[in-house]
Amino acid sequence: MAAYRAEDDYDYLFKVVLIGDSGVGKSNLLSRFTRNEFSLESKSTIGVEFATRSLNVDGKVIKAQIWDTAGQERYRAITSAYYRGAIGALLVYDVTRHSTFENVERWLKELRDHTDPNIVVMLIGNKSDLRHLVAVSTEDGKSFAERENLYFMETSALEATNVDNAFAEVLTQIYRIVSKKAVEASDGGAAVPSKGEKINLDGDVSAVKKGGCCSY
Repeated sequence: MAAYRAEDDYDYLFKVVLIGDSGVGKSNLLSRFTRNEFSLESKSTIGVEFATRSLNVDGKVIKAQIWDTAGQERYRAITSAYYRGAIGALLVYDVTRHSTFENVERWLKELRDHTDPNIVVMLIGNKSDLRHLVAVSTEDGKSFAERENLYFMETSALEATNVDNAFAEVLTQIYRIVSKKAVEASDGGAAVPSKGEKINLDGDVSAVKKGGCCSY
């Protein structure tokens, strides 16, 4: 097979949303992951923007469609459309601003109110490069993630620390859930997936395998 694959040549398309307060670095995480760019002049996102990047997971090409929106309350009207079809999320706070961490619980509730209960969620403590200004300890982030059954990483969009790892982990976990469901469906098995592994992908194209769902 040729090493080059066309932009639209992928096995799965997964919608992932970025959520969290304004100014925590969501847009820079997106641009670092999809374009390997970072801007100190980054302005608040108005409305919604999204970008894509494809990764190879277990020999399959996974195309991530990552949505980024403003954290300000006045853009709340876009909520339902923004979350629709999302099967992964990065919930971001700024390690130097404790208030952004305090608001994580509210963001998580909103996310769970609008998505499948088993959506793959990664809690991100961003701006880890600003070590001398840290207001939220790694332990606090970890313990919240464990309590809520989330994945957790600290990142720096500025230094590109863990940015690829965070997105790759979310996409890999989604893929494992989807492929496990496909195998169970093809086996005719009625096994109930364990907690965190069942995901409702019916009625949305976000995780449809090109060429027909789950055909081998």
